[in-house]
Amino acid sequence: MIALRFRPIAIASALALLFAPLSFAKSKAKPAAKPSATPAAKPTAPPSPDWQLIKVGSRDYLSVDNIAKFYKLLGNVDTTGKTVVLNNGRNQLQLTLDSREAIVNGIRNWLCFPVIAKDDKFLVSRIDLAKTIEPQLRPQMIQRAGKVQTIVLDPGHGGFDKGAGSSFGSEKMYALDVARQLRPLLQAKGFKVVMTRENDVFIPLEVRARIANATRDSIFVSIHFNATDANREATGFEIFSLTPRGAPSTADDSLALHFVNMQAGSPVDAQSFELSAAVFHSMLGHIPEFDRGIKRARFAVLRQTKIPSVLVEGGFLSETGDSKRIADPAWRKQLAESLCAGIENYRNLVEKKQRPMLVAEYRAQAAGEITVVDLVSPPSRLDSSPAPAIIPVTNPSTNATPDPNREP
Repeated sequence: MIALRFRPIAIASALALLFAPLSFAKSKAKPAAKPSATPAAKPTAPPSPDWQLIKVGSRDYLSVDNIAKFYKLLGNVDTTGKTVVLNNGRNQLQLTLDSREAIVNGIRNWLCFPVIAKDDKFLVSRIDLAKTIEPQLRPQMIQRAGKVQTIVLDPGHGGFDKGAGSSFGSEKMYALDVARQLRPLLQAKGFKVVMTRENDVFIPLEVRARIANATRDSIFVSIHFNATDANREATGFEIFSLTPRGAPSTADDSLALHFVNMQAGSPVDAQSFELSAAVFHSMLGHIPEFDRGIKRARFAVLRQTKIPSVLVEGGFLSETGDSKRIADPAWRKQLAESLCAGIENYRNLVEKKQRPMLVAEYRAQAAGEITVVDLVSPPSRLDSSPAPAIIPVTNPSTNATPDPNREP
């Protein structure tokens, strides 16, 4: 058993606050491509003096104590000695030893590497802190410029490519309907909307990315629905952004060295991840679906786009309950409305530095309650599905049937 002890954390000095912006969002290397309207994210510069790197093998880590001090979080460990919860009433971080699952501000996140222990300390990989935790705890620090004026909607599949299906209908038609319902909602908010396809036609993946890259002051949202033969009871929402360079994707079955490849990352990685968080909080805040988490993948439409990009999975057509809901036009309208709210919240972050609403705030708002974020009590378990609550190095809950329209 590993026990952690945290002392109440005092307010950092003015000097430390001056150094705080020098976090994980900077790099010495120039990006291969730079979008016209959004500056390149710079993810891996040396951290500020507030951080003490711990080398384990070839990888850099930071201790949970260090994380708690930097973000002014108080922490305690559960009775098993394996799960630590850090909290300051506004931000919450729940981490579990030997697991890639984490809860950040009330929703599930999938880390690139599991939390490990050394010298009686929990350690989080530097890439996870920089790419997953930091954008959510301090979204206002993400480098950005300009505005979010154009939304590129990408209804998945089309034409001969039906995607997933159920006895009620096919993914290609549901995705197109959600995009068609979402377009006027976004236009009413003042956005310009570009569709990668307007009708039931097949559009190659590279063409979809090309359409997105031709826009300015824009983001890309690809709309899909899920299916799996491995677990017919699998249900719920998940959302993807591009896997960081040098890290495995969520669905990688092991952390073998060949998964930690040097494929190019994205110059707008931080923006894409925060877009994922803003949209996902809204989806779960408006619709009580199971939380499958914010995930990482190298899908072609994410890898080839040069603007902030996400891929949404709006439920499982292979599961009876989900497939019935997805077949309901009123439910698809609700999904479109949740996507619109998340996109608008992301725009407010970019243009006004206004922090996006969290899932708890959406739910309180829907219930007509005073919006008070209470993050004192984390979820009692991370998973209510047949998948195990503690996910070790392997990730058995992501064995969905590969989708050719999302393959790298």
